[in-house]
Amino acid sequence: MIKVSVIGAGSSYTPELIEGFVESWSDLPVSQVTLMDIDERRLDVVAGLARRMVETAGVDIRIEQTLQRREAIEGSRFVVSQIRVGGVDARLLDETIPPRFGVIGQETTGPGGFAKALRTIPVVLGIASDVEVSAPGAVLVSFTNPAGLITEALQRHSAVQAIGLCNLPIGMEMRVAEQLGVERGRVRLDWVGLNHLNWTRGVTIDGRDVWPEVFAGAIELARKSVEDGWTFSAELLETLGMIPCGYLNYYYNHDKMLARQRAAEKSRAQEVQEIEARLLEIYADPDLSEKPKLLEERGGAYYSKAAVALISAIANDKGELHIVNTPNRGAIPDLPAGAVVEVPCLVGADGAEPERTAPLQPEIRGLVQAVKAFEELTVRAAVEGDRRLALQALLAHPPIRSFQTAQGLLEALLQAHREYLPQFFGET
Repeated sequence: MIKVSVIGAGSSYTPELIEGFVESWSDLPVSQVTLMDIDERRLDVVAGLARRMVETAGVDIRIEQTLQRREAIEGSRFVVSQIRVGGVDARLLDETIPPRFGVIGQETTGPGGFAKALRTIPVVLGIASDVEVSAPGAVLVSFTNPAGLITEALQRHSAVQAIGLCNLPIGMEMRVAEQLGVERGRVRLDWVGLNHLNWTRGVTIDGRDVWPEVFAGAIELARKSVEDGWTFSAELLETLGMIPCGYLNYYYNHDKMLARQRAAEKSRAQEVQEIEARLLEIYADPDLSEKPKLLEERGGAYYSKAAVALISAIANDKGELHIVNTPNRGAIPDLPAGAVVEVPCLVGADGAEPERTAPLQPEIRGLVQAVKAFEELTVRAAVEGDRRLALQALLAHPPIRSFQTAQGLLEALLQAHREYLPQFFGET
């Protein structure tokens, strides 16, 4: 009997997760999924669709819903966190305030990700506390962004077994598998770095090195692509000798991305607001019993595959390789043992054990170490409500180029999100 609780279940992503449980039920016989959210209207709509999906599929999964977090968590074997503190309205501020200071505004990277982490870390630590009390021994699977920072906070300030999950690695595996015409399970990536700050340095298929072919394909695709500020140039790939994840555009192509953001008619947050409003209308249709195609426009591709496969690997003690966020424990020799990294891990009943990787090359080592220092300071600032630590964190972050910029950004972000940052204002 496996109970899974989903915190932040009013999210538009939840039907994707339910679909994953339905499709994998023979391998992972989940008996109950309890959906919890603080927004009753959204929860009612999403839970209604989840029940119709399960009924149509004919699988024996009971869908429960509640507004009470501890009630949802009680007795769970797995707790999935997908919360967004402040909702998309807060994301809009994260995206629009930093460009006023000449810095990219983005929900997981730079000062936007910093602000989201400050809002989110205290809430996630509250979830972890509830897990310790109501579901001791449960595994907390965190899909909440910024995933690396959130997992870092959980590892440093809670006793729960927490694993951070991102859909980028599985997306890369799927692309490589398609390129080479093989099943995804045969693909192994030399994936190294932090969440949303990582590189693919090698690929094997059944242990056979296919990196030259994969890298040549990436170069060829880059040469055919239109330079739009988002696409990596072939020259950049050739210079690095590896494939950066898309979020590294906010470092390597910072000025182009900032210009693109400033020129856009709508921010990504505004687009998401519109998509989510349409999705909720669709979800409310009593005749709908499957995930709608519009959900693909929301992002998060392969979320359900990644989440369900990870949960199944733990529940069934599979000893599979998954790329997740977990304490380093020597996997990357250039970072502290307790630092959370995103690397291939052997996943079984005891959780995720990171596989040792080759040292970081000099061309990426400095950036990884700088961002990890920023993450460590951000976690401390969020927990302690310390403005000095928060300012140190921004100063350590590569996109922020002056003390004056860091000061202005910090004050603007704290004031904009004051409702969700009582620890910085002496409020309870």
